[in-house]
Amino acid sequence: MDLLNTLVDKGLRRELPTREEALAVLATTDDELLDVVAAAGKVRRKWFGRRVKLNYLVNLKSGLCPEDCSYCSQRLGSKADILKYTWLKPDEASQAAAAGLAGGAKRVCLVASGRGPTDRDVDRVSETIKTIKEQNEGVEVCACLGLLSDGQAERLREAGADAYNHNLNTSEGTYADITTTHTYADRVDTVNKAHAAGLSACSGLIAGMGESDEDLVDVVFSLRELDPDSVPVNFLIPFEGTPLAKEWNLTPQRCLRILAMVRFVCPDVEVRIAGGREVHLRTMQPLALHLANSIFLGDYLTSEGQAGKADLEMIADAGFEVEGAGEVTLPEHRAGGAGGCGSHAAAGGCGSHEGAGGCGSHEGAQGCGSHEGGGVCGTAATPVPAASEPRTDLVAVRRRGAGTDLAPNA
Repeated sequence: MDLLNTLVDKGLRRELPTREEALAVLATTDDELLDVVAAAGKVRRKWFGRRVKLNYLVNLKSGLCPEDCSYCSQRLGSKADILKYTWLKPDEASQAAAAGLAGGAKRVCLVASGRGPTDRDVDRVSETIKTIKEQNEGVEVCACLGLLSDGQAERLREAGADAYNHNLNTSEGTYADITTTHTYADRVDTVNKAHAAGLSACSGLIAGMGESDEDLVDVVFSLRELDPDSVPVNFLIPFEGTPLAKEWNLTPQRCLRILAMVRFVCPDVEVRIAGGREVHLRTMQPLALHLANSIFLGDYLTSEGQAGKADLEMIADAGFEVEGAGEVTLPEHRAGGAGGCGSHAAAGGCGSHEGAGGCGSHEGAQGCGSHEGGGVCGTAATPVPAASEPRTDLVAVRRRGAGTDLAPNA
């Protein structure tokens, strides 16, 4: 297919595709899907080989957010039956982080619900960052606390933060349909503040909220222009008790096309599969590793994910390898911190759609499995719905790990 040959050539040169080419990827047929995955896989391997970076979320403060993001289980007015608790103490957060690091994660993402941190909150998170770094040599720490005020990004950097996450989530044109308590421009401003402070910027999107192909291309092109080092791709989990509970718009094939489009537009950036992979990619998750080079390990913010052991087995069975703590994630030309989706010359964080103002990956609203099942999706005794039906059986509220007395999933 001439389109795919063109996109591979551009990806290997870090050249921006046209909007028409990006839209054409989303419009490919199921018969063409494996060709699309193979083409995007060439670009992924060029810049990241067969390495998969593991990231681990620690929800520092859950629920009770004053923002009204429609996708979020922690939002104002949410009726979702999620865990609600105030700030974890530094030692508690470090203990939670240690579980993910023991499972192979190299980055810890510290997330807190809310519009944005107060200066006292920044002090609190700074102490947590220092504690985690003192107790875990070489760990990367990404903070996701919502909208930043002047000087806060610099203070987090001084405390040892490596990255800051704040997702754009959707296109500028449709943003007001999803959230009314802050603006798209507010989010762009926070990503720019992180950049200016010398933090590695992490910013991504949520697919499946009823957006058009044009909206998806708009937000991904905006991300390339913003130039983050990592782009989390969340797939909406329609959490009961939220305004988008009935938005079951994604298929595994659609998710793979979206990931491929992101890889072609942002060829040399860390593309992370964030919230919703277990719910929407399901048995197609291994194919997605040919497109993305980063995933979250274990559970998310307010939802349970696939068992950590199953994540590691999936990576190995698909012929990939977990990225080591001593390996540099980004390609050499951008590892010094100048990078983003492509480089300025050519023109790691967390993220999940559930973190309202924070870096929540919409994951918090997703996951699968149960405590008894160890996070494995489904059971042998449960009939599996048809591919076109909502998979509410795969959505489980997190009841373990941070904020509970039960062991975490990692």
